[in-house]
Amino acid sequence: MIKQRLSDYIQNSIKENWDINALADYGTDNILKYSDVAEKISKMHIAFKKLDIHKGEKIALCGGNSVNWILAYLSIITYGAVVVPILVDFSKEDIDSIIKDSGSKFLFADNNILKALESDTLSLLNKSFCLENFNTFIQKSDKKDKDENLFNQIEISNFNKENFNLTIFENDTLAAIIYTSGTTGFSKGVMLNHNSLAANIRFAIDNMEMNPNDNVLSFLPLAHVFGCLFDFLFPFSKGACIHMLNVIPSPNILLKAFAEVKPNLILMVPLIIEKIYLKKILPTIQKPLIANLLKMPIISSLIKSKIRNAITDSFGGNFRVVIIGGSALNSDIEKFLMDINFKFTVGYGMTECGPLISYSPWDKHVARSCGCLIDTLEIKIDAEKEGDVGEIMVKGENVMLGYYKNYKATADVLSKDGWLRTGDLGVLGENNRIFIKGRSKNMLLGASGQNIYPEEIESKLNTMPYILESLILQRDNKLHALLYLDADRIKQENLSEEEINKILENNRIEVNKVLPEFGRISGFTIQKEEFIKNPTKKIKRFLYK
Repeated sequence: MIKQRLSDYIQNSIKENWDINALADYGTDNILKYSDVAEKISKMHIAFKKLDIHKGEKIALCGGNSVNWILAYLSIITYGAVVVPILVDFSKEDIDSIIKDSGSKFLFADNNILKALESDTLSLLNKSFCLENFNTFIQKSDKKDKDENLFNQIEISNFNKENFNLTIFENDTLAAIIYTSGTTGFSKGVMLNHNSLAANIRFAIDNMEMNPNDNVLSFLPLAHVFGCLFDFLFPFSKGACIHMLNVIPSPNILLKAFAEVKPNLILMVPLIIEKIYLKKILPTIQKPLIANLLKMPIISSLIKSKIRNAITDSFGGNFRVVIIGGSALNSDIEKFLMDINFKFTVGYGMTECGPLISYSPWDKHVARSCGCLIDTLEIKIDAEKEGDVGEIMVKGENVMLGYYKNYKATADVLSKDGWLRTGDLGVLGENNRIFIKGRSKNMLLGASGQNIYPEEIESKLNTMPYILESLILQRDNKLHALLYLDADRIKQENLSEEEINKILENNRIEVNKVLPEFGRISGFTIQKEEFIKNPTKKIKRFLYK
């Protein structure tokens, strides 16, 4: 059986769903049909040719979830160029470094991001475009250029479904370079080819129900591969209408949007459902009367049914499943959701797999597991004997090509015969069901599944006044710093406890200015004794968790 290529999924869906809604900016009247998407992609391809953009050209994309973000993404990958999606909450220094490291010659970005970038970074680009309207972004110093919109100037005569055709690229074509981190010294650009994305789409089509005219609310960052694949590429391939939510997804905002959009598939990180549980559900079930009734078998089942229906209705009432991923779900909340028979499941993946590694339908979910290995991958556990906890290793068609221009980092995780070290510790159950026990790497995960590398933050802290060493921990989904101070200097300058605390607080504020929002330090504790280290002088992190 011939496997469909990524370009096939996009072209076929556009043709099959020509007259129905495809994209919408939530809260506005900006709605595009699949036919509108086809025409806009075609115009952008003509503009790309005029700009002398060629196959393999790197084009950076940095903006909030929007119709225009998706139009830019689709236009880039269906042209054969390489999209470099950048999270908007990276610092401007990180965005600058990613543009330079990737060798991007063109940039689509929100206007506020363009204005914040360094002029020398923008000067490296052939052109940059405002995502709000696709106008060319003009620097104040560059008076010779005109404020123009190349895409709107293009006219296509006799445009229809029959003459709309994309160039179909083979699946070994490089599709995206996704940076899991922004700082130059730690940059890791994950290279995903068309096959990685197509394999994820194919698995989703085979295992998750999605139909034309279904609705999806896209609130996870589209620059993150989890949201990109399952809030966008998979639903788009099946003719759904994707509603872009371009605000911080607080529980109240989300519940309002769910009620209006009534999505058929919901992707969520644990923090969101945990907040909804703690604020909306727990206060009710902790009331003495309800708590006592829940202990009575017959009445308990009725109450659980009512709670399930109330939660279902608050999520719009139309979803077939809520897929939770990005980090571990609180065990008490998982138990409660399973107890009331709520339609949710937990998946597992990483950017390097584009992203999916394991998944199970909601009615086959097993507590504390993250699903069964998907059929595009092989798996093994690097442990001394079968059944022991060890590092999870996977191999298959959706595994990355490697880290862009970072051969050492690639060799550290990807063997010559294609086995990827995930950095996660786990065990396997029946049917290759994965149970994650912890992380062998130090990476932390932000509330929306963003990768946080504590070494980056520590390297910044360690250059600040009076700090010798630091260690970043995650507590209650917030980052906390343990600080080992220069006692000799403090004593020499005769600083009081109040004075040093003021200095450290200022250090925290200054460091946070150059960190993305999800990677900022919420507080600190002074470490009285030097950190315990291994023979190579690395801090034994596990002693401080």
